[in-house]
Amino acid sequence: MLRIIAITVLAIGVVGTGYWGYKEHQEKDALLIQAENNYQRAFHDLAYRIDILHDKIGATLAMNSKKSLSPALADVWRITSEAHSDVGQLPLALLPFNKTEEFLSNIGDFSYRTAVRDLEKEPLSNKEMKSLERMYEQSADIQGELRKVQSLAIKNNLRWMDVEMALASGKKQADNTIIDGFKTVEKNVGAYTETDLGPTFTSNKNREEGFKQLKGKTISKNEAKKIAEKFINQEVKDVKITENGEGANFGFYSLAMTDKKDKSEINIDLTKKGGYPIYLVENREISDTKISLNDATNKAIEFLKKNNFKNLQLFESAQYDNTGTFSFVSVRDDIRIYPDTIRIKVALDDGSIIGYSARDYLAANKDRNISKPAMTLEKAREKLNPNLKIQEDRLAVITNELGDEVLCYEFLGTINNDTYRIFINADSGIEEKVEKLKNPEPIYNEI
Repeated sequence: MLRIIAITVLAIGVVGTGYWGYKEHQEKDALLIQAENNYQRAFHDLAYRIDILHDKIGATLAMNSKKSLSPALADVWRITSEAHSDVGQLPLALLPFNKTEEFLSNIGDFSYRTAVRDLEKEPLSNKEMKSLERMYEQSADIQGELRKVQSLAIKNNLRWMDVEMALASGKKQADNTIIDGFKTVEKNVGAYTETDLGPTFTSNKNREEGFKQLKGKTISKNEAKKIAEKFINQEVKDVKITENGEGANFGFYSLAMTDKKDKSEINIDLTKKGGYPIYLVENREISDTKISLNDATNKAIEFLKKNNFKNLQLFESAQYDNTGTFSFVSVRDDIRIYPDTIRIKVALDDGSIIGYSARDYLAANKDRNISKPAMTLEKAREKLNPNLKIQEDRLAVITNELGDEVLCYEFLGTINNDTYRIFINADSGIEEKVEKLKNPEPIYNEI
């Protein structure tokens, strides 16, 4: 009898395990099909948008009316933004595609700059018309290569999931049509020199160009380890170092390590040139709040001073659960330089630094020749909404929508119960930027 019961239980277990495995397999297949469908949609949308982009650029070459040209260029900008989004949804993280993405950014930058200006007063120059013609030819090359890949993918029923696996494993598969096609697109775009693109294509490169201007020698992996440990100022173990992959615009080391005390994982990125920390993240459980936001501010300031940062000013702080986040900017002659921003995250249980980001600061920090404002503070005030109650004003340098650094009058003020930060261009009087500052989050009682 016991034998029969045991056999029955075993049989039920085998059937149950088989059914569970079958359901797991079904769910896995459903996820793979969904991912494949998303990749297929993004790829065909990208090919379609490059077709439309080529046609739209061609149409602008035939236009004579300034009223028609501005909305047409705005449309080109919109399409390049959508194409960017499509590229971001493809499994190309391990396949260098930065030249093509940069090319799309450059077209978007050019079209946005020209669309927002008054073309009646400042029409397209001969140089800009030639840039448009080159963009038309170059988009035709990309269009042709993508159409080839699209045609072969449909004909041979190729799957994007195979592409993702091939890129992740590094193994060469029998049919690399899609990978080879995208490499051809990247190679052709890479052949376009920067001079071909003209002077308007600069703002998108500025952020990465700053890293090339960093001072100091190129450090080794061993030096990177020492710098990281000193910066973190904690006892760590199991340090692993990797170098940046192909396609990155500047050299850096990524270090992963474990804190000896609380076993938390710490990650930090350092530039190869000069060994400057770019990011720091410590992943650990944070217990109940024991220090105030003001105390955490002092911890952040102390951390910056210890690491030889000077002329920085706190301009924004906030508390999220048991952490405080702080943003600091450079200050020169009482002028805030907002592109030079450092962000720090402090744990409110013990005041330790658990997050740090200096990417913007490293890319933008430089010697600047800041000219005197052409407009007075009183004239800039006249450009504001009359309902704004001004609390503070100062001069500041910001990056505008076109990617250019501009000197502005910064006004902090309130309308009703909301606080705003408004930047008025100190030369032209244009309202460059309006930011609504966050109000304190309300506390909701349990219902």
